[in-house]
Amino acid sequence: MANEETKAYPFALVGFFVTDKDVNESFRQNVTPEELEELQELLKKTIFTEDVDIAIAPFVVPPDQVNDALQQLAEAIFSQEEEQG
Repeated sequence: MANEETKAYPFALVGFFVTDKDVNESFRQNVTPEELEELQELLKKTIFTEDVDIAIAPFVVPPDQVNDALQQLAEAIFSQEEEQG
């Protein structure tokens, strides 16, 4: 097991929201890092097994830009791992 390499895989939770507001007015602007951490821990506990770590970044992505958004998230995660390693 010591020879196994840890790998990061992008994942997405897909949903939609309904509003008559502009998309930029639909999200709270005062979400704290602690609130995002709570959400991340809830997702981790609910969806994944105990030996899996996750990182989240909430944002709205137009359907034709999903692949680019996942790539940007993966780059952000990997750059953080390189800085820590």
